[in-house]
Amino acid sequence: MDVLLSRASTDRLADPAPSAAQLEQILAAALRAPDHGRLRPWRYIVIEGEARPLFAQKVVDSMLRLDPQTPEFNLTKRRTRFATMPMTIALGMHLRVGHKIPLWEQEMAVAAGAMNILNALHALGFGGIWVSGPVTQDPVLATELGLAAPHRLAGFIFVGTPDNPHPAPARPDPAAFSARWQGAPVTFSADKD
Repeated sequence: MDVLLSRASTDRLADPAPSAAQLEQILAAALRAPDHGRLRPWRYIVIEGEARPLFAQKVVDSMLRLDPQTPEFNLTKRRTRFATMPMTIALGMHLRVGHKIPLWEQEMAVAAGAMNILNALHALGFGGIWVSGPVTQDPVLATELGLAAPHRLAGFIFVGTPDNPHPAPARPDPAAFSARWQGAPVTFSADKD
């Protein structure tokens, strides 16, 4: 429980990234996520080493494709982040449109797998953060990664070793987000803001 309760996302990441053996363990943990219908919708594309700047340019190209007026500052920031992270795992969703298992359940299985990745990274002493943005909706970028429609991206996990680890941020009180149902609609103190 201490591992789960101490996990926090961070993008302050440096080398090393997980070794091949550690990455295999991390992805094995990802595949333990709930998967109604055993559709196995997870697809993980690992970007590291010399592929990083190439992929960073693909992300910038996607940003410009989606919004040709994207400010140079934003393009430079994204290019730098994707080019310098020790490792990026693109989260692919291998979706089965028209299947009896609804798309939203397939997408949730991918999200659960991503959370397992973040927990496994932390358990092994690494750090990570799940990022998204409009580029995850770009079918051209998805296809460049091997995810032709109807398959899509669910985002990216930046991976590395936390640089200057800092204490986990204070978390909200679970009582504010939970209630016991006893036959009538419940209320949550978190909703009173």
